[in-house]
Amino acid sequence: MGFRLKILLVFWFISITLLGKELQYVEFRAKPGDATYLLFKKYQLESSKCNLDHFKEINKLPEDMSLFIGRTYKLPVVVYTYNSVNIRTTINNTDLNLAKRIQAYNEAMLKKGVREKDYREDNILWVPYDYLFCDAGINLTTQSTVDFPLLGEKFKTVQIRDKKLEGSIYYIIAGHGGPDPGAMGKYGSHTLCEDEYAYDIALRMAKNLLEHSAKVYLITQDKNDGIRDDAILDPDKDEVYYKNKTIPLNQIARLDLGCSIVNELYAEHKKNGDKKQLAINLHVDSRSSGQRIDMFFYYKPDDNKGQEIANTLRDKVEKKYNHHQKNRGYYGSVKSRNLHMLRKVIPTSVFIELGNIRNSADQKRFIVKENRQAVANWLVEGLMEVH
Repeated sequence: MGFRLKILLVFWFISITLLGKELQYVEFRAKPGDATYLLFKKYQLESSKCNLDHFKEINKLPEDMSLFIGRTYKLPVVVYTYNSVNIRTTINNTDLNLAKRIQAYNEAMLKKGVREKDYREDNILWVPYDYLFCDAGINLTTQSTVDFPLLGEKFKTVQIRDKKLEGSIYYIIAGHGGPDPGAMGKYGSHTLCEDEYAYDIALRMAKNLLEHSAKVYLITQDKNDGIRDDAILDPDKDEVYYKNKTIPLNQIARLDLGCSIVNELYAEHKKNGDKKQLAINLHVDSRSSGQRIDMFFYYKPDDNKGQEIANTLRDKVEKKYNHHQKNRGYYGSVKSRNLHMLRKVIPTSVFIELGNIRNSADQKRFIVKENRQAVANWLVEGLMEVH
């Protein structure tokens, strides 16, 4: 096959038993340069603790998750024999939304060239392990969903995976928007705009938070975008603030309006006894094109909770880099700053700079969809630790 990780189309029952079923897995033979991070990226698997722990368990991997060239490993992707009727009866689960996710995954793998044939042709159905087993104790046949249209047609129906963030309220403020594109960088013949990439990561964070039963408000909104997988996110000026409020061109007016929206929502929830409220500002920096920077974090002076959250997020990102890109190093910082969007909002707030939009290395953090998703995943994992 023409890709680095050759799928062995031979599956057998493994020795472990989970939930009364013996599972079969997609397998691959490790080649030079293979690593867990790249492997998960190739197969569009979430680098969640559950997925990584199971990958380690079924392959008896060492702590550093290192792979040996020539050895055959199992992916956390369960294999079913498709019954030629439908996915739900194949996996014995009546959840229609789950079936749609599984279908979309298999079609994505086919389109990407990872699968050679459609599952309806070879009757081999792939199901990512976390789709089925990473929410122990949750009855997937009766899980609820929530509609969040801003995520776009493909992602608007969000499956509630658990209640880990129930009672938490997040105000996500993607920087700039409307008449102000924010920082800009050149990528070939294209112009990358801060507001588009910060907003896409905001959407991805919102989806992750919703999956864990959080309540999410996107303060900056673009009803036409949704989560986009393109490398180049075309800029526009139709973003608005929550409840369709026009984003002012004047910087101070723009910041004041964003703060007032957050503060009004905060006051309403506080009356209802909601105590866990957090504002998250997402921005992209603009520096010299030769200066690569890591994600860094600000909090409001004398805000101990904000400092704790910022430190937790920073530490989470560092751990992820240390795991996925050993010897890379991570130099993200945490500092207090008297920024308008920190000073004027009432709830605890953190301000996150995601990278330098003018630096070619940092640009990969934005133009590669998997990297945008990884940033969202890591930040949400950090937030869950301080819930």
